[in-house]
Amino acid sequence: MEQSSILDSKKFKHVHFIGIGGISMSGLAEILLKLGFNVSGSDMRSSNITSKLENKGIKIYTGHSEENIGDADLVVYTAAVKSDNPELMKARDLGIPTLERATLLGEIMKKYPFSIAVSGTHGKTTTTSMISLIMLKSALDPTIHIGGELDAIGGNTRIGGNDYFVAEACEYVESFLKFHPYLAVVLNIEADHLDYFKDIEHIKNSFLKFIHLIPENGYVVACVDDENISSLLKSVHCNIITYGLNSKDATWRAEDISFNENGCASFTVLKNNEKITHIELNVPGVHNISNSLAAIAACHALGCSIEGIKKGLESYIGIHRRFELKGIEDNIKVVDDYAHHPSEIKATLKAARGGNYPRIWTVFQPHTYTRTKLLLDEFSEAFKDADKVIIADIYSAREKDTGEIHSSTLAEKIRANGQDAIYLPDFEGIVEYLKENASSGDLILTMGAGDIYRVGEMFLKDKQIAAVS
Repeated sequence: MEQSSILDSKKFKHVHFIGIGGISMSGLAEILLKLGFNVSGSDMRSSNITSKLENKGIKIYTGHSEENIGDADLVVYTAAVKSDNPELMKARDLGIPTLERATLLGEIMKKYPFSIAVSGTHGKTTTTSMISLIMLKSALDPTIHIGGELDAIGGNTRIGGNDYFVAEACEYVESFLKFHPYLAVVLNIEADHLDYFKDIEHIKNSFLKFIHLIPENGYVVACVDDENISSLLKSVHCNIITYGLNSKDATWRAEDISFNENGCASFTVLKNNEKITHIELNVPGVHNISNSLAAIAACHALGCSIEGIKKGLESYIGIHRRFELKGIEDNIKVVDDYAHHPSEIKATLKAARGGNYPRIWTVFQPHTYTRTKLLLDEFSEAFKDADKVIIADIYSAREKDTGEIHSSTLAEKIRANGQDAIYLPDFEGIVEYLKENASSGDLILTMGAGDIYRVGEMFLKDKQIAAVS
């Protein structure tokens, strides 16, 4: 239900975003602009995102300086912004209220009677996108905030009507505990973000707190294939809707599953063992059957028609950085994926195997030293469906290198498991290696949450140049 939000206060007219070039911050800035606020923001470098915001009328500053605050009466920052940031320090010196990004997102949720929050270790962006398309096909006119770019809405944000708001809910630093969902989806719970969480029990407890944010008349849509999720449901007080591929007692299930030559599934949807409809997905992998069941369950609870559900799911062709086709040169296909956790890597490679490629070249960029160190054994086992594995340097993100873990160690562990794996430190070297060794019909799959997608782009560009020279 709609609640009082600090954004309803008449005293806030100009909102300034520190780190406005981020995928989430840029979307929130667009939403506030649409709500009638004067919006400005700063980022360390200009980008396609900041250019897009400027074209919408948002004042963008490159670099951080206390002068950028101007006459702002509310300042929003990300968790990545350090406490000594000159803009944040100036705002606090002046007594200007400051909000962390997740808190602002939670305040926006309060303005919508039906806020949908999609949580889980994996699959959030894909499932949020599926739900968004179903709601659009069902004429519910949702406002949408996604952690990736969806071509169907022209980016990561869509401003819709005043009833429905759809967003991802990330568990890192327990950001999602600042949200106000009417309906929450819980896709899976696994060990991740271990630089913050102590262990899996800490993570499960955080998810339970998140579920408890749902009002009694609201809904949790839960995957009961996941024991970490099903073990939480006994203490839930809202309406529970379950789904699963392997759980016969789940409310929503799939059967008669088959795959086409691209690894995309078709299946019959069952609700309480009654056949409801038949779906043909246009994205590959078993994991996307599960994601689509979550979207079906959520949207059906919101009143979407079966026809709208079918049209929405079958119109979903993927999102940027989720098994995204970057190009084909010399009959070598280049695909990029955001996978950066062992389970995501396994699921993505399993989906790729459905494409019947002679060889799959996997170029993986580990994301953060902590994750690589603590999940090293799991990572070393995650590449079984790859023929050739190239490990790039670790993408540090928010962390500093303590010297405790190195990409070469991961490559050695993968080799010890009997696989062909090498460590190549720089992108130029990786591209040259691929040019010399990849053959017609092969798939090059770049994976990671950093900038590893550049390898595919560089490879394609070099091939194009060679073709005309």
